[in-house]
Amino acid sequence: MWKLGLGVFGDDEERGQSLLDEDSEDLCSLTPVQRLYGFGGCLTGGVVCMIVSLLVFAKPIKFAALFTFGNVLAVGSTAFLFGPGQQMRMMFDSVRIYATAIYLGCVVLALICALLIHNKILTVIAMTSEICALIWYSLSYIPFARRMVSELMIRFCDTEL
Repeated sequence: MWKLGLGVFGDDEERGQSLLDEDSEDLCSLTPVQRLYGFGGCLTGGVVCMIVSLLVFAKPIKFAALFTFGNVLAVGSTAFLFGPGQQMRMMFDSVRIYATAIYLGCVVLALICALLIHNKILTVIAMTSEICALIWYSLSYIPFARRMVSELMIRFCDTEL
């Protein structure tokens, strides 16, 4: 699957300017179609896990495990498009380093509460934090989205007595 030193698409003349035709660090031996299938499969698997987790919502421990696994699959699916190295650089870019750290911390916290502590109330709180962190992390990829949401929250929540 991974070959050091080999380009993804062969000659430089054959490379286009689309997302799938980018360099991807010259490590991935998957074709653009295979990368799309990998992306679609992981994204679909993640969404299915998240939807199935709603069926077991009454059991927060199972819900947390399924939802978190689906979450990680969905977020990780973009590694097929960009390549794992580029995905990591994007996640830990200075613009979204805090959002990534909070999101990953919430994922770990949710799994600890669900699988080790077995406390339903803590699991629900951790899952709520994970969902909020995922939304904030996702907004970091949309230009000015976090600033707009922050301003809206300040406007809606700011009350003068």
